[in-house]
Amino acid sequence: MRKPLVYAHSLDGAPESAWHELRDHLEATGELAARFSEAFGAGDWGRILGLWHDLGKYHPQFQAYLRGESPSGGDHSIVGALLAESRRDEAGGAWIPLALAIAGHHAGLARPGEGAGRPTPLRSRLRALRSRLDETPVPENLKQHPLPAVPERFRSVGSTRLERQAFKRRLALWTRFVFSALVDADRLDTERFYDGPRRLDFDPLATLRRRLDDYVDDLAAGAAQTPLNALRRRILDACRQAAVEAPGLFSLSVPTGGGKTLAAMSFALRHAEKHGLQRIIVAIPFTSIIEQTVDVYRRALGPEQVIEHHSALDPDPESEDDRMRVQRNKLASENWDAPLVVTTNVQLFESLYANKPGRCRKLHNVARSVILLDEPQSLPPAQLLPILAALRHLVMDFGCTVLFSTATQPAFNRSQSLPKGFDGVREIAPDPAALARALKRYEVRWPAAGDEPVSWPELAGRLSRHQQVLAIVHRRRDARELAQAVGEDDGVYHLSASMCAAHRRQVLSEVGRRLADGGPCRLIATQVVEAGVDVDFPFVYRALGGLDSLVQAGGRANREGRLEVAERLIVFRAPTRPPPGTPQRGLEVMEQLLEKYDGTVDVHQPEVVSKYFELLYSIQTLDRDAILAHEAGLDFPAVARAFRLIDDAWSAPLVVRWGDGARRLERLRQQGPSRDRLRALQPFTVNVNRHLLPRLEQDGVIEHVAEVVHALSPGYERLYSERYGLILDPDGPIHADPLAFMV
Repeated sequence: MRKPLVYAHSLDGAPESAWHELRDHLEATGELAARFSEAFGAGDWGRILGLWHDLGKYHPQFQAYLRGESPSGGDHSIVGALLAESRRDEAGGAWIPLALAIAGHHAGLARPGEGAGRPTPLRSRLRALRSRLDETPVPENLKQHPLPAVPERFRSVGSTRLERQAFKRRLALWTRFVFSALVDADRLDTERFYDGPRRLDFDPLATLRRRLDDYVDDLAAGAAQTPLNALRRRILDACRQAAVEAPGLFSLSVPTGGGKTLAAMSFALRHAEKHGLQRIIVAIPFTSIIEQTVDVYRRALGPEQVIEHHSALDPDPESEDDRMRVQRNKLASENWDAPLVVTTNVQLFESLYANKPGRCRKLHNVARSVILLDEPQSLPPAQLLPILAALRHLVMDFGCTVLFSTATQPAFNRSQSLPKGFDGVREIAPDPAALARALKRYEVRWPAAGDEPVSWPELAGRLSRHQQVLAIVHRRRDARELAQAVGEDDGVYHLSASMCAAHRRQVLSEVGRRLADGGPCRLIATQVVEAGVDVDFPFVYRALGGLDSLVQAGGRANREGRLEVAERLIVFRAPTRPPPGTPQRGLEVMEQLLEKYDGTVDVHQPEVVSKYFELLYSIQTLDRDAILAHEAGLDFPAVARAFRLIDDAWSAPLVVRWGDGARRLERLRQQGPSRDRLRALQPFTVNVNRHLLPRLEQDGVIEHVAEVVHALSPGYERLYSERYGLILDPDGPIHADPLAFMV
């Protein structure tokens, strides 16, 4: 008599003959997970994870649940984990990653060991449900499936405490990668059953490389024979030549104007093609940089070849082409299954330390990639050690190449201030010091040693002498007060994070037109203008701060090199200090350097930049949240909670009714929350101090829309100024000004 079929998934309204057979699902998931894991030498691990992940669905309770005969299917993910535990004598320590990945493929990776004398969630589940394995009629051939071999690098845990901790940190990241392969394989096979196979066609890397070569060569052929273009050609040639070198760690130290964006991509594509790597992942610190970088790549490689994965991507665009691109992005960004992904540092590094399935799903596709880190000096010092550890493991264990691309190369090499830094980072640029001299666009006028801080009215007077000028200050309130002191004449603009992103884009567009037309343009801004904003002023005033911030500000002065090199970056002592943390530490280090170099610091020279970062790292805690200790304890949930690249716990987003924000807010109110509707509001949010929310809500200034977002209430639109953005007046209904605490 034939046994009744066992199913993994049902279809509403369809006969059982159309349901997803469990054996088919296990085998297909195993095949996919094996293929994904093969990229880092763990194909047999992926296969057994796929075969065992849903063994609990053989339990009669789950089959009854599918047929509507039971209110619950029980814990179907625990049975495979119990099977791994039951074979622990045979598997040795290998059973732990197996059990973690299988038990967590819906809920996330748990902590495996004992904690504070009590069982962890994984151990508790295993103990509480131990009988579930015996109750489940798992086919014998699946029960006895050969266990995977332990990778060579994990066969020795080391003899010292430090070696054992390093071993466990490598094991933790490797566990996330095999977990990722299982999660993606499971979801893809399930999606294939319900929706059919997804079809996202991309050109292979070799085709993209040839297309980029043709594009760059055409640009060069049409360019004038100038010393600048000759330098750009040297940099490009150096990148092409370096691509044949063995995978590992590289740096590209090229100042603004050197053609770094396309040269770095030329290296990445050639290197990937030469060494059989799978994709290029470009990680960028600020979403404001992504748009212009993606535009460059799309012009060179084709509009459909670049996948963006970041929070600023508008899911509600106007054109049909953009809507199709958003849908394509949405699918590919779930697992980064594309040859070229442009993302943020937050997405990349928080995924590497995540424990939830959705965030980890993409990780297996990071293996055997070229990771291009743009502006790596922006990586926060408080998380620097776990970031460097993750990059080291990606190179050692997952076949990755990492390229640090910036004009301001941080000191990531091993040193007294960074004993856990890298060895053997290979510089690609030909003579970075000479490039810095040749590509210099400006000199710096430094404040004299005894200079007092400049008042806002005094600084406003200086700015008014310029037809076109940019001034950058420390805080939002500083920008508002300085802009008020400059006045509201035609051509005076304000830019800060008190304005929503859509509003800032509009202001920058108008500023760009003013600059191009030669009309009066005085822009007063916070550091938001330094985050990859493409503007070109003849003069820039910058409040004294960290060297990296000063260099970013200088990059907005004579950006196109059309003017003579002169004192175009004027540094002044502000009447306020930078926000706490790294900005204040950066100011302290710059004060030290000014004293060391007799009041004049050559910010263009690589050795000075390295000295700055060495000093900065020496006075900072480089693993503030003890991530490496949690990682060595395989405490996946604690690591995921603690590792945050941006410390935004103090703030909360507030939706403002500027521009299209009101319409999108109303759609959320009427249709309810969805991922796309919430993301569509992001360009219309301003971060406010979280502690003010209860009072704001009590006074009716804000409302809670659809129980998911806070928004400025109707009737309070006046609190959002067309000139300054959100102003919460201390003399109005709110008696504390959050702008005093925010950047």
